[in-house]
Amino acid sequence: MELPDFMSYANKFSQSEFVEKISRIAKRAGAKMVYAALILYYTLQSDKVSKTDKAIIIGALGYMISPLDVIPDAIPIAGLTDDLAVLLYVLKKVWTDIDPQIMEQAKERLAKWFDDDEISEIGNLFDSAE
Repeated sequence: MELPDFMSYANKFSQSEFVEKISRIAKRAGAKMVYAALILYYTLQSDKVSKTDKAIIIGALGYMISPLDVIPDAIPIAGLTDDLAVLLYVLKKVWTDIDPQIMEQAKERLAKWFDDDEISEIGNLFDSAE
């Protein structure tokens, strides 16, 4: 799958819209996508991340928030696959800047929406992302 120009979605990102969307789609999207989004969201708040990486993260999260993207979110199952691909692509780009505490913070938040069996499915985020 060729990735879209997700940076054109940067203006779609806002913290309130992110929280609203992620809580609304959590179960449908699955633990892996929500975990990836939360890691990026918390990484965005870190002062250890470059402005360039923050811009890329904002573009990816804006793409996830937007209902109109390459595969519209309203299409069952397939509608979130492009969102996950973009999130994982950006996550790989900024992975070395992600503090382990951020991953733990994301897991703690994940536990509010998913049970232990669902959380165990996050495994290696990058499995089958290629």
